[in-house]
Amino acid sequence: MKNLRVGVVGVGHIGKNHARLYAETKAADFTAIYDTDASNAAQVAEQYKVRAAESLGEFADLVDAASIATPTSSHFAVAQPLLEKGKHLLVEKPIAEDTAQASQLAELAARRQLVLQVGHVERFNPVLSALEERLTHPRFIEAHRLSPFPNRSTDIGVVLDLMIHDLEIILHLVRSPVQTIDAVGVPVLSRREDIANARLRFENGCVANITSSRISPERMRKIRVFQEDAYLSLDYQNQTGEIYRKVGGGIDRAEVEIEKEEPLKRQLLSFIECARMGLQPKVSGFEATAALELAVQITKKIGETPFA
Repeated sequence: MKNLRVGVVGVGHIGKNHARLYAETKAADFTAIYDTDASNAAQVAEQYKVRAAESLGEFADLVDAASIATPTSSHFAVAQPLLEKGKHLLVEKPIAEDTAQASQLAELAARRQLVLQVGHVERFNPVLSALEERLTHPRFIEAHRLSPFPNRSTDIGVVLDLMIHDLEIILHLVRSPVQTIDAVGVPVLSRREDIANARLRFENGCVANITSSRISPERMRKIRVFQEDAYLSLDYQNQTGEIYRKVGGGIDRAEVEIEKEEPLKRQLLSFIECARMGLQPKVSGFEATAALELAVQITKKIGETPFA
């Protein structure tokens, strides 16, 4: 079987990492990039010895599958014509600007029997695999995702930029409809919220408390899950974890063994395999749409409670 031809649309900060990993893998042939910044495209193309396409149409002729790492506002305009041309896609999160566009992309991919994977990269973090192996019935989940101001992705707020990672994971872990949402957010360095907190109550009784900030002096990506028989504390960033269990009259603490690996590399290899074999991706367009819908609801809730 011939290797899949892969490419990247948008070779900014995130797209360059996709390009680097595609160039390293033997699972596919990295053949092309496309970026509206021609000088940047030429530089990246030269670095990896691939073709810098002059148009999206030319790019489509050079690939079988592609990563889309452009600004969120352009995801739909880039993804729709590539799907129409029969290309498998990995679209960076969030899948689109709104749920209507997201649903259209998911349904188009399904009709064309194409892989539409969305870049919720934490689903490929070995930490999450360790959590899933030990998960029974989560009752309370607490997630923190903090970073310094990125000077990018400011076309969206922190809920769609960072919190959406945790929202998608929590929907995956809890598997119950959301009953109530309480949320607050504050714009500091951009026009949209830069720090936000959401408290979700699910119909099965589970409660999740999620805090995201892109104005923090430190980086943090942690999740804590409480269930009847254990409490798990996991660090996505350092890929470490601990599990606490009641033993006799006390609490036993043990380290969670995690085999460290780059999540983005695992994500791209999974995408290549799904595209090559016609498999269902971990985060499909429909699952990404559900996470986007919840993120939009939280953003609206924040907008209903402005600060004086």
